[in-house]
Amino acid sequence: MAHVTFSPPYDAPTRVAEQLRAQGYAVLQPCDVAAWLGCELKALLALSPDWETLPPDAFLKDGGRYRFRRHSCFTVTDGQVQQVPHRAHWQPVKYNALHGGMERWFAPIMDGTTQQAVWLQLIGKLGQLSQELFAGNAHAPCFVEAHQFRIDTANGMGRPTPEGAHRDGVDLVAVFLVGRQAIKGGETRVFEATGPSGLRFTLTEPWSLMLLDDARMIHESTPIQPVSETENGSRDTLVVTCRSQGFQGDEAQGSAAI
Repeated sequence: MAHVTFSPPYDAPTRVAEQLRAQGYAVLQPCDVAAWLGCELKALLALSPDWETLPPDAFLKDGGRYRFRRHSCFTVTDGQVQQVPHRAHWQPVKYNALHGGMERWFAPIMDGTTQQAVWLQLIGKLGQLSQELFAGNAHAPCFVEAHQFRIDTANGMGRPTPEGAHRDGVDLVAVFLVGRQAIKGGETRVFEATGPSGLRFTLTEPWSLMLLDDARMIHESTPIQPVSETENGSRDTLVVTCRSQGFQGDEAQGSAAI
């Protein structure tokens, strides 16, 4: 049976902020991602091998062994990026019914990645965009979490979003497709949080990007499966979230949710 995919609705890099304001999402093809960030595409592609050494995610409540990840946090102020001391990833149950309410300590992203000039450009650009669109103060600090993910099919199926369709409880969500190999599935689905509209498409090109206004849009990615019984498949992504009100969990310290 043929596997049907829908092409991404790519936007122009000059219209990212406009598209986010108008429709709650924007999607860029790789060359336009590089243009928007002010870097060369080959600099982004040079980061991709870092996904080969991600450690297993030890917190999957569905018992799966298909997810590998690293996680680090940053602040962005006037475009200047500062990595903060390593901290747990925390989400309220409201936004993650499967893994919310628990501190998850993932291995940090390697220094060889976070010290690259293109990495600082990427984090800085996203932080600035988020503050300009959502904070009402472009000079206030933005609190950024970055997650490297690999989902593989060694056990037959991998789930990019085991929590299902969701919001993240932040201002801006950025999902970069770093690469996909020997898989089917992994379709991106985006829906209005308070309306009937939605769309579906499959990111296939390395370093293509989807940006979301998290308050307005719900998103998920469908499970992936191998295209061959003899070859393991994988899907690599970089997910970056931006929030103006501090890191999630800061305001909940000491509450019953933790």
